[in-house]
Amino acid sequence: MSKISNKPRWKNPLIRAIRGTLEHRATWLCLLLKEAEKKGVEWEDIGLPAIKACGHLHGKELVNLGGTKSWKGLRKKLFTKPAQIVFEMKILEATDDKLSIDFGYCPLVTAWQHLGCTDEEIARLCNIAMEGDRGVAESYGGRLELGETIASGGSTCQIRFVKF
Repeated sequence: MSKISNKPRWKNPLIRAIRGTLEHRATWLCLLLKEAEKKGVEWEDIGLPAIKACGHLHGKELVNLGGTKSWKGLRKKLFTKPAQIVFEMKILEATDDKLSIDFGYCPLVTAWQHLGCTDEEIARLCNIAMEGDRGVAESYGGRLELGETIASGGSTCQIRFVKF
């Protein structure tokens, strides 16, 4: 029996459609990694560096768009109102030095559950996916600190961006 609970509160058709695009990407990630594993490649060996590279690209774009490496700038550019609705986020703190967000729902976890992934696989996939956020954090001159996660059975994903 799974220990993961990931039930959305907001379910209107537009939000479900947006979540569906994220679920589709999460499905790609999972299936690509499972194919790599069949060829003898560990998920983390290719997933972590590839997703981190994506995070670095995305982070550089966000820094350029916002013109700042402040976490307040990242909040404005990446964690917009639509993103807050899709992931059911609560912005707890947004300063130049720290950005604290709790996510109440994860469409990626939903996709992995629909694929029949085990709790252990979902936790591994989440860690790989979070490498993108780690890359974004590095682009902003900081790091990502992860508290509990939905993928590990927590009620939220506790995301904290902090300066080095």
